[in-house]
Amino acid sequence: MVCYRHPNREVGRRCTRCGKPACSDCLHQGSVGSNCHDCVKAAKPDLATRAKYWQAGKPAIVTTLIIGINLAVFIGLGLLYDLGGMLSGNSTEAHLRFALFNELRFTSGATLSLGESGEWYRLVTSGFLHYGLIHIGFNMYFLYILGNQMEPQLGRVRFIALYFASLLGGSAGALIIDQGGLTAGASGAVFGLLGATAIGMYQHGVNPLRTQIGTLLMINLGLTFFVGGISIGGHVGGLIAGGICGFVTMAPGYKGYPAWARLAAPVAVGAAALAVSVVIAS
Repeated sequence: MVCYRHPNREVGRRCTRCGKPACSDCLHQGSVGSNCHDCVKAAKPDLATRAKYWQAGKPAIVTTLIIGINLAVFIGLGLLYDLGGMLSGNSTEAHLRFALFNELRFTSGATLSLGESGEWYRLVTSGFLHYGLIHIGFNMYFLYILGNQMEPQLGRVRFIALYFASLLGGSAGALIIDQGGLTAGASGAVFGLLGATAIGMYQHGVNPLRTQIGTLLMINLGLTFFVGGISIGGHVGGLIAGGICGFVTMAPGYKGYPAWARLAAPVAVGAAALAVSVVIAS
């Protein structure tokens, strides 16, 4: 016998699967016996199946992506404008361009509201901008913990809808409560995830105040109200938005909510938060 790919080579072995004679270079050890190149290639799943398997092995891919975007924005804007200021937590030109404000007062005495500027993108970009390493470090740590817990449970689409509904809720809260200054950070979205998780626990018969989630929530609320320089409106707004979403999105199965309602709830909350922001800023 000669190898089916190398006619000049005499062989004494065959592919266990198809029976073609093959040399040692053309045989690959399989789970049972040895298989030729053609059989190994035929046994591989198609691209769509491989992508499905890859995603299944990464249950919190959206969480990882959001964390990556936050870190990329932090480093990229630092390199583009003022890396030292970004690392130390000072206001930089990047914050002037992308952070959220209700009204800016200039040294000349003139003022500018968000509605007058028309820069509505700040409602979202402010949620990906931070003041210093400690600020982004804490937010990304909590996002990592909560995201890895919630995303596999909710699914990627519902999780990202909940995240952005909480982010927009935090922006609306900042516009309502916080006066002056530039607001930035993913804290509103993280508080929304905390609120949704707490509501979900309550609906499943678990007292969230007796869990680590409840303890974490109480500690962060205490810091929000008693430590200066923290956006009270951003935290409270995100918490309320996430909590409202949690009543439907995190509800137990016996509540009978259809799948579309679990997605529609954060979409509706996000749209309502956006509408409130436009009204307040205008």
